[in-house]
Amino acid sequence: MSTLSLSSGALRRGGLAAAKLLIAIALTLLGLLLVTFFIGRVMPIDPVLAVVGDRATKEVYDAAYKALALDRPLTVQFWIYVTNVLQGNFGNSVLTSRPIVEDVIRFFPATLELATFGTFIGVVIGVPLGVQAAVHQGKWIDQVARFVGLLGYSAPVFWLGLMGLLIFYAKLDWVGGPGRLDVAFDDLVDPVTGVLLIDAALAGEWEVFTNAFGHLILPAAVLGYSSMAYISRMTRSFMVEQLRQEYITTARVKGLSERRIVWGHALGNIAVPLITVIALSYAHLLEGSVLTETVFAWPGLGSYITASLLNADMNAVLGGTLVVGATFILLNLFCDLLYRVVDPRAK
Repeated sequence: MSTLSLSSGALRRGGLAAAKLLIAIALTLLGLLLVTFFIGRVMPIDPVLAVVGDRATKEVYDAAYKALALDRPLTVQFWIYVTNVLQGNFGNSVLTSRPIVEDVIRFFPATLELATFGTFIGVVIGVPLGVQAAVHQGKWIDQVARFVGLLGYSAPVFWLGLMGLLIFYAKLDWVGGPGRLDVAFDDLVDPVTGVLLIDAALAGEWEVFTNAFGHLILPAAVLGYSSMAYISRMTRSFMVEQLRQEYITTARVKGLSERRIVWGHALGNIAVPLITVIALSYAHLLEGSVLTETVFAWPGLGSYITASLLNADMNAVLGGTLVVGATFILLNLFCDLLYRVVDPRAK
């Protein structure tokens, strides 16, 4: 009887936690929709002129004004906006003359590919560098890690990109140039996922894969450098605190190897905050890669939003912003689920 009671209590608590999580996600999405809606209304850009042009007659202007429901109260406009978004209707882009959903599906995978590879570089280099800096605090490797991190924070991304292109592409010819592919390889692979490396591998087009990787490595390294600077600094901070704990002293007294203490116990205990740091870094690269995409002519969502903003295409700007915001929410949800796997106490 007691076991059944405990099981039902656990299920009730689990259901309550899931309900709270769903409510939090719904409220966050609603807040995101509210913010983007009012941004679209306060921007000094006339959405009607963006559609009909500045040479349209007053009759055409008024007809478009009513078609866009701009003559109705803000509450009604917001309800129409939310309804359309929930149906996957973000409107049409003035810049491309296509539905914005199609544009997002076309451009977002390029940003996803770039940000994912950049985060991978940041984690693979940043975590070991931060750990070593904490273990050898005050020594040369710590000084190098701190200098590299400071440079990663202070150096402008566009300058790093231009210098990278000048040295590694123009001078040394080690990497591919701007864009995702050389012209000779365009349209050789059918887009399945939109991520060029995956699509090329699925199609067995290894020449396309190699060429795409050559174009990806430099912009991803530029993004990864800033990610690495942040991840290494935070890893060092977490590890320094852990290495001062009593359980580390106890483990050393028991004769455990330093490698096991550092990489097994200390690093394991910073897993939860480190996951948060990596997720924030990934989210930052997803929404903050505009300059990198511009320098490298990378056809991603950042370039699409920038071009749309310069052309007063607010539907496209708001649609891209919503996608980025929804990605943030999904990353937070994924991190919350990952916490429960890594640390049972989070349950």
